[in-house]
Amino acid sequence: MLVFSHSDCLGHVTPPGHPERVERLAAVEAGLEGLALERRDCPLAEKAEVLRSHPAAYLARVAGAVPETGWAQLDGDTFLAPGSLKAALRGVGGVCAAVDAVLAGEAGAAFVAARPPGHHAETARAMGFCLFGSVAIAAKRALDHHGLARVAVVDFDVHHGNGTQDLLWDEARCLFASSHQMPLYPGTGAADERGAHGQVLNVPLRAGSGGAAMRAAYERIILPAVAAAKPDLLIVSAGFDAHAADPLAQLEWEAEDFRWLAARLWEVSGGRVVSALEGGYDLGALAESAGVYVGEMARLEG
Repeated sequence: MLVFSHSDCLGHVTPPGHPERVERLAAVEAGLEGLALERRDCPLAEKAEVLRSHPAAYLARVAGAVPETGWAQLDGDTFLAPGSLKAALRGVGGVCAAVDAVLAGEAGAAFVAARPPGHHAETARAMGFCLFGSVAIAAKRALDHHGLARVAVVDFDVHHGNGTQDLLWDEARCLFASSHQMPLYPGTGAADERGAHGQVLNVPLRAGSGGAAMRAAYERIILPAVAAAKPDLLIVSAGFDAHAADPLAQLEWEAEDFRWLAARLWEVSGGRVVSALEGGYDLGALAESAGVYVGEMARLEG
């Protein structure tokens, strides 16, 4: 199994007390320790990759807002530091490189350990700690650059991937399926949000519902939908903030729920799956959850 990361992602430094902090990557690395993984650096994404989903004016606005020192604030909880743009471009480049590698047959599974996350970034709006919609960009690369007929994106972060939904709303070739706590930030993700072609599938979960409710929802709704779509590639927004220890939500999952998700998503992917880190803000829970998720994928890939 491939793991993509880069030290530039440590350059996205957030203000003291911010939950999306540099230490998250060290926690992920601690969780992956001891696993048999092939390591690769995230390349720096070309401007053209970002423009698959975001307008040039938006990219210029983000680049122009990067401060020389300290922080710039894009919304109530999304900040830029001097190294943030390069970090975000490494994240986009990493997911795109993972797609390229999996489609080239270099591995069946890949995990991208990069930050900032991406699934809240809308077409022309940074929000929810996110600058660029890396998973949506990678899906469009798979479709347009590699010529795939069908891609599926599954998002199990505890927060709805409103940005991914926005970026893929008109994309008939891509199924977007999300499970998430509701009500919760960002307030989107109702079951009746279906996409321009009926290809968006939102499965809200109640606070406190636990891993059993999640597994039932996946078995009943999300996994059959992915199987029916027959994707040539599965891309996963892997947020680990549904864990019971996470400070930002209350779905009450345990680490073994992420192992179960890894197994079921691998099975339905047909052996081609790229996962990208999104949320997860309790460092211990993040380390454990990322470790069992990636470890299970690696074990099944063989």
